[in-house]
Amino acid sequence: MIALMGGSYNPVHIGHMIVASYVAQWCEGVEQTWMLLSPQNPLKSSGCALAGDMHRLEMLRMACAGSGLLDVCDVELSMPCPNYTIDTLHRLKRMYPGKDFRLVIGADNWAIIDKWRSYEEIIRDFGLIVYPRPGYPIPEIPEKWAGCVTVVPAPTVEISSTWLRDSIARGMDVNYFLPNGVYHYIKEHNLYACGHAGT
Repeated sequence: MIALMGGSYNPVHIGHMIVASYVAQWCEGVEQTWMLLSPQNPLKSSGCALAGDMHRLEMLRMACAGSGLLDVCDVELSMPCPNYTIDTLHRLKRMYPGKDFRLVIGADNWAIIDKWRSYEEIIRDFGLIVYPRPGYPIPEIPEKWAGCVTVVPAPTVEISSTWLRDSIARGMDVNYFLPNGVYHYIKEHNLYACGHAGT
């Protein structure tokens, strides 16, 4: 089974990597976690400046380099934008008919899962792995979705990409909050400096 963990990764940070690594190693039946790069989340405001797709993709590749457990999935970059998760899952199933996919989401997204397009189909046909997020208690999973939704006690850290972007713009050294090499890449390409997202 492939666990699929989507995000804008703007930028990718150690919090993302901790959850992805935990799911790949501690979730029964999971062979790998694929970190799915999203160009735009339909449920989020587009007001937040995204670094260019290729910059975010390169930072993800750096973060996953050398790992047999984590990989990068860029399929959404070639899909119409905004894209919906159900469409991504269908495309991946067509591309890899021999693989089973299960979506990884935080408790914050679980709280609004009914706002997702075709959410019942996602749960029924693919399944979810839900990890904790501060301030979002996870209620008991409805019996109709037993076996389709797995709640995991993945360790989490209270780091957000928004906070990191703001810190970088203020000139803070956030090297230890990011995967190896990512901070150097951000500095080299002048990403997030004074609100500049790069191209």
